Amino acid sequence: MSASFFSDQQKHHNPPTFFAAGNFHPHPEIPDRADKLLEAASQSGLILEEPQDFELTYIKKIHTKRYIDYLQNIYTRWSRKKGMSLEVFPDIRPDKRSCGYPKSAEGQAGFHHLDLSSPIEKNTWNSILWSAHSAAHAATLVKNGEGASYALARPPGHHAGKDYAAGFCYFGNSAIAAEVLKSNFDRIAILDIDVHHGNGTQDIFYGRSDVLTVSIHADPIRFYPFCWGYSNEIGENEGVGFNINFPLPRGTEDEDYLKTLELAIKKINDFSPLGLVIALGLDAYKEDPLTGLSITTEGFQKIGKRIGKMVLPTVIVQEGGYLCPELGLNLSSFLEGFNSERGL
Repeated sequence: MSASFFSDQQKHHNPPTFFAAGNFHPHPEIPDRADKLLEAASQSGLILEEPQDFELTYIKKIHTKRYIDYLQNIYTRWSRKKGMSLEVFPDIRPDKRSCGYPKSAEGQAGFHHLDLSSPIEKNTWNSILWSAHSAAHAATLVKNGEGASYALARPPGHHAGKDYAAGFCYFGNSAIAAEVLKSNFDRIAILDIDVHHGNGTQDIFYGRSDVLTVSIHADPIRFYPFCWGYSNEIGENEGVGFNINFPLPRGTEDEDYLKTLELAIKKINDFSPLGLVIALGLDAYKEDPLTGLSITTEGFQKIGKRIGKMVLPTVIVQEGGYLCPELGLNLSSFLEGFNSERGL
């Protein structure tokens, strides 16, 4: 693996706060994350490339038109009104997705945000658009014959559903990568190893049998996203049996995590995919600010090595992993393990 994709446009999104546990907090999903990850990717031998502008080609395959329109225009609409906050924050939330669709900026913000962790500011649209382009270009490279590629998708994406933002996420970058691969491969597996369950990715593919979604994450019974990520969530309609969750106890360490990874890989092998997307969350690290699991830097190397053994066309899409001294080292460790099994 030699190619990685990132645009400087992705650094411009920089909301100062998010709301959780009844309070506003400094937002942890900041541009400095990208700098640390870029440095680590370069030190690992990856060549940084500017992604192609795919316009909305692949985004429209994943997200609804009204959600895309909302993200593109809401900041301007919000800012025109007197007395509004500097960033777009919702103050209502419908109890079900089948409710009426409001025309007001406030109403649509409530409809399209699952929580208060994904505010929208003046630079958000361009950053999320180019994050999606990075994922799409990395997947295009693999679709066309490259063995593996890495997308530094910042802002991340796996909490974003078909028509909602959540958990610092706006567009489903890993889902977009899978959709790109689908244009050349019949069956795609997504393996999400972020500490948080990828509820958005699950939502997008929940009724489909051509994309297997597998997630290893901290048990949501006391951890974000709280309401999704349980083992009884197995898909619906044609998708029954094609969504698999492995919730782990808080504080799970390397040895038990790797045992669960073996179970997840067995499920993927049984599916016989022709392509693989790794939703790479580095926030499973034991000292991550959003800590839920206790994976070590060496543990990431072992995780990467085991995934590399699968020898499938693979797109690695960056998800979580927040500022701590070892953030870049953890990415390098994962890539080292992965590349060692690919002869790179």
